[in-house]
Formats: sequence, C-alpha cells, structure tokens
Amino acid sequence: MPRNLDMTAVRAFVAVVDAGGVTRASGFLNLTQSAVSMQLKRLEEMLGVSLFDRSARKLSLTGAGEQMLGYARRMLDLNDEVLGRLTAPDYTGQIALGVPHDIVYPGIPQVLQRFSTAYPRMRVQLVSSYTSRLKELFEKGELDVILTTEDEVDHGGETLIERALVWVGAENGQVWKQRPLRLAFEHACIFRRGVQDALDRNAISWEMAVESDSSRTVEASVSADLAVHACIEGTEPPYVERIEHNGALPNLPRIRINLYRAELARGEPVDALTDGIRQAFRSM
Repeated sequence: MPRNLDMTAVRAFVAVVDAGGVTRASGFLNLTQSAVSMQLKRLEEMLGVSLFDRSARKLSLTGAGEQMLGYARRMLDLNDEVLGRLTAPDYTGQIALGVPHDIVYPGIPQVLQRFSTAYPRMRVQLVSSYTSRLKELFEKGELDVILTTEDEVDHGGETLIERALVWVGAENGQVWKQRPLRLAFEHACIFRRGVQDALDRNAISWEMAVESDSSRTVEASVSADLAVHACIEGTEPPYVERIEHNGALPNLPRIRINLYRAELARGEPVDALTDGIRQAFRSM
C-alpha cells in the first residue's frame, strides 16, 4: 500500500529550518515547542532517516535532511498553491508595506510568503528604508502599513516588541577591544546617537570608522572585523555575532518595534497581513 507523508510534519520541518530552531518555529506555527519536536520525530520515523545532525552546536541538516528540504519546499508550494487558487476569495489590489532594512529578516519573508499563498491576487509592495523616511512616506499616504524602530511610539502606533540593542562584531573578532572603539553605522541610522551617548557616559573613546548609506557596506565592514555595530537583539545580520564583552562595553538602550496602519487601509487582506506581522515579531 502506498504511504502518504504527513503535511503538518513536513511544514514543521521546513519551518524549523527557516527559523533556525524549534523555538522560533513554534511561534510561526502557533504550536508548542514539544509539539513541533514531536512532528519532526514523526517525520523522521516515517522516512526512517535522521534529518538533523543533533551532535552539531548549531542547527545542521544531515545529507538526508538536505535532500528532504528540497522535496518539502516543492510539496508545500504545490499544496499551498492548490488551496490558494481554489479556496481563496477573489481579492485583488496592492498593499504598500514599509519596513526598516535591519528588521526585514527573519520574519518578513515568511509573512509575505504566507500572505501570497492566502491572497494570490493581492500584491505587496515592500519598501525598505530608514524609520524617518518610512514615517514621511506614511504621512504622505504612500504607504499603507509601516514598521518602525523607535524609542517611543507615536499616536496611532502599536508596539509589537521592545528589545535591547546589542553590540555585534565579526565572528571571533578582536576590534571591539581597541580604543578608540571603531564604529560602523549608516548615516541615517536611528541607533547611532544612543550608542555614542552610552559610550560617552562611560568615558569610552570612539571614532566613526565606517559611515555609509548602505547597510551592506556596514555589515561587510563589521564581518571583516574593521568596526563594531549595534542592532536589535534577535535581528543580528549574517556573518557577525553578538559581542560577549563582560562589561567592557556599556549596555545600550531598549528599542521598540512599532506597527502603524493607515486609517484607509482596511479589509481582510490588510488584517491578515498585519496579523501575520504581529505573530512573526512577537514570536522572536
């Protein structure tokens, strides 16, 4: 008799890989961590192979797991396409969403993927920029929904989470030990003033070693151990790591991730998009 894979277990497997672990995946799936772990175990037992290398320090797939991931993505894409096209209401239109570049990952791509599946004829225009620029566009009516990174929240906004800024540097980097401390920030980054003030209060000399309008330039410089940077806890870019400075660097301010929605942005698709964003960030 032919056997059928459990699509719930397949979806849990892909979610764990995409989220980088069971904890974050459980938030995206609205399941407990133990339930997600049980789904993974069920899938491995059904296939008769181990999908994860559990001896590794970080989440790592086995050879069979890497092969399964490709199949799993194709299965889920086809499953979601069938359900989206045959069962979704006939919504059409566009939603303009603004997100600061440093909090696009890891949640926004998954939110957009789920939204596209549920509303295949709705288009989301993603605008990535600085908080100040996004708020300007929002006030002009050019964006329907925006996320911001701010110290406080303005009227009409909703704070999704509040997290501390953390120091980040190159993997096994040493530049953070040097004085003056070499910093790397974008020109319009809202975090740089708070970082500089914290260093001044603690009498730590610093210099702005890298300034750019490009987040990629900053990330490349930091990953090369040319300077250090600060970002919201949980949004660390790839190829860098949180600096374990043991008090050698000051604690940094806490930052809110806020959601603003235009009064005219109404309807089920916008509700679904904003609900997905809330879920993604509150599960971080």
